[in-house]
Amino acid sequence: MLPLDVSAAINIQTQNLLASDPGLAVVWHHLRGLDSAERRFARTLRDTIDQLLNGEDTGRYDWNSLYKTEKTHAGTLVEIKLQREFGFGDGAEMDYRIAGIDVDCKYSQQFGGWMIPPEAQGHLCLLVWANDEQSRWSAGVFRVRDEWLNKGNNRDLKLTVKAQHRDKIAWLWRDAELPENVLLHMDADDRAAVFLSRSGQARLNELFRRVQDRRIGRNVIRTVAQQKDYMKRVRGNGGSRSALRKEGFLIMGEYESHRRIAAKLGVPVPLDGEFVSTRVTEVGPGDPRRSVLLDDRLWARARPGETPAPGPSLPSHTG
Repeated sequence: MLPLDVSAAINIQTQNLLASDPGLAVVWHHLRGLDSAERRFARTLRDTIDQLLNGEDTGRYDWNSLYKTEKTHAGTLVEIKLQREFGFGDGAEMDYRIAGIDVDCKYSQQFGGWMIPPEAQGHLCLLVWANDEQSRWSAGVFRVRDEWLNKGNNRDLKLTVKAQHRDKIAWLWRDAELPENVLLHMDADDRAAVFLSRSGQARLNELFRRVQDRRIGRNVIRTVAQQKDYMKRVRGNGGSRSALRKEGFLIMGEYESHRRIAAKLGVPVPLDGEFVSTRVTEVGPGDPRRSVLLDDRLWARARPGETPAPGPSLPSHTG
């Protein structure tokens, strides 16, 4: 997250750009006004990276493990997925038609690395950046002008924005939170323990033991299980949810009833396609911890050192 003074300066720069470029302002306001736009942008970028990693088939979780050709393909995937998510029309000359204006789309994993083609001169570009190691992403609208670009030395003469002119980007979102790649950021010893078993179910069980009180995305489940029926491996009837209940674990999903339980316990609330694992213990009415009533008893997050004991059942997702 940017410091407040930096964020304020970026906001002032953006407002100045909007005031001086009516076309840019139209596109900027249209994008900002889309329903749940920030969340949907972030999810689209998360899904794009996950699709490239293809963890179910490869076991990969790190951008650096991708081949060069796969990284090159990321820009095309971001362009396609954003168009599909938001229903942008096809542009006459550029990638999109947004609010009646042609807009090109450029993505880079390296901030400032957007490769802008010569034919984009004078047009607007939607510049998108995401970094899985930092769990951050940004998107802004930029009017392509020759004096603001570095000259291209590559064969296709593509250009980049000069560092001193990145203040000409009207930021839609700057350093926003990218849904976390848990496997990339978890402790190395814990990660090794997760992948130690040859059994997909055993790996998932170990994941939920070791990654507590953090959102775990569906792609992480897919990568660890490496099985087509990976979601079945989480749920009850032999999945992690029932297997770990005897150790006091609750594995909450995206269902509204599960979200309410997570909120009452004070753990992150799982979003669409996510799970949150936490270990609980039965407590009395006078216990100061945040608690929830399940199976007619009060439960709170277990403290380190408290002896594991069987936990409650989760309610039906329709409950």
